[in-house]
Amino acid sequence: MLRILADSTRLRIATLLIDAELSVSDLAVAVKRPVPGVSQHLAKMRLAHLVSTRKQGTTVLYRIDDEHIRQLVLDTTRHVEHLLSDRPAHHESRPKP
Repeated sequence: MLRILADSTRLRIATLLIDAELSVSDLAVAVKRPVPGVSQHLAKMRLAHLVSTRKQGTTVLYRIDDEHIRQLVLDTTRHVEHLLSDRPAHHESRPKP
């Protein structure tokens, strides 16, 4: 799972799916990547059981519906923020001592 999330595009996709169900097209727009590439990323994520799907008419919606996966994505994102910033964004909402 961590190998799958090591790709920056897949990590961004997973972050978007923490609290939302989105289609391949919506995700492609959000991550500024072509639909076929996003679809390939989602296929790998689905094989790793990171995301699940639901059909709505002819549209396939992707989501993270496992609390353990959701927490893994949040922890991974926060760790990356710590690597990239002296004051990560998730610290900004905490009251200062």
